[in-house]
Amino acid sequence: MLARLNHTRLLRYAGLFTWAVVGVPLLYSWIWPLVGLEYEEGTAPPRMALPGWISYFAAGLSYAWLTRDLGKRRIRALDLVLLLVLTGSAVSVSYFSSSGLGSVLLMVAASVLPWLLSVPVGVSWLLLSQLAVVPLFVRALGFSWVEAVMQSVLYAGFSTFVFVTSLVAKQQAEAREEQRRLNAELRATRALLGESVRVNERTRISRELHDLLGHHLTALSLNLEVAGHLSEGRVKEHVQQAHTLARLLLTDVREAVSQLREGGAIDLSAAMLPLAENVPSLDIHMDVQSPLTLDDPERAHVLLRCTQEIITNAVRHAGARNLWIAARRNADGCIVVDARDDGHGADLLVAGNGLRGMRERLLQHGGQLTIETRPGAGFRLHLTLPASAAAAAACEGAPA
Repeated sequence: MLARLNHTRLLRYAGLFTWAVVGVPLLYSWIWPLVGLEYEEGTAPPRMALPGWISYFAAGLSYAWLTRDLGKRRIRALDLVLLLVLTGSAVSVSYFSSSGLGSVLLMVAASVLPWLLSVPVGVSWLLLSQLAVVPLFVRALGFSWVEAVMQSVLYAGFSTFVFVTSLVAKQQAEAREEQRRLNAELRATRALLGESVRVNERTRISRELHDLLGHHLTALSLNLEVAGHLSEGRVKEHVQQAHTLARLLLTDVREAVSQLREGGAIDLSAAMLPLAENVPSLDIHMDVQSPLTLDDPERAHVLLRCTQEIITNAVRHAGARNLWIAARRNADGCIVVDARDDGHGADLLVAGNGLRGMRERLLQHGGQLTIETRPGAGFRLHLTLPASAAAAAACEGAPA
């Protein structure tokens, strides 16, 4: 069962379990009179007021919301507000319950800090939140200021351990995602390389058939034609039959050469489909024409890299859950790729290195890139690339 849980889910469930366990002594303070327990004067656990329970459940709900897709979505302002609610609620639990239970909840909050804040800011947040409980230790529990600070430092040490554990989990998740991306890129490149090797081998064989066998058959046909003129009787009949067979064989060789050259195109669909496999937090819907052939391996590589960049941007920046990619060859001999996602979109498009690199690759081979976006409508990209140098002029006039 544990093998099915990744790092983020384990952290989420561990935090929720800790939050639930903290509620046990709080609940116990309410039910102890109902079961007939008697305490010496001044030793009964204090009952937490209703605002304290509101703070307790606010902490749990905030943590559950923050960790629902930990590391799989873009950090938003709402996440920082919920982190503030989680921290404030944990501190409030300590004050309303007159105990250090809120410091335990702050350990739960420490598990989400590396995912939302930088390491220096996260450590500062952790220390300040623990020090905020110091006045409670002094006033409610009768600690001296030195003892109260030491108690908070002790809790801060535990919280730091949770913080570092969560930071390691985040780094592991990022490394796993990078490994998945590189593996998908490697598989796609391997498929493209296999197609290129197949095309090169067919081209080599067709050249050999044309240059060697075709040349010798042509020479044989000419010699048999001459022999037919010089021979007589039954010999001439056999020579003419041999001449006819030589011409038929030469025709078959030419047809075989033509078929080899026509079948020597790269099938881009075999290389594009592996890019969409096992992408976390994103459902990719691929609609690729099969076969989608190109004669130029370099152009196929450009489209492959552009598709990879589209997927990477949707995962890292768009905040999307679905990505639709369609690729086909139009009537003008151009490869057209349409991609759209259901992310948050943007008012103003600021092209990063990835988008600029895509546009430069496409322009270098006569292609085009257009991008449409607006808030709440995600991103839409339209790519056109001539399948060959001869189709470049036609693609320039094709609608974008």
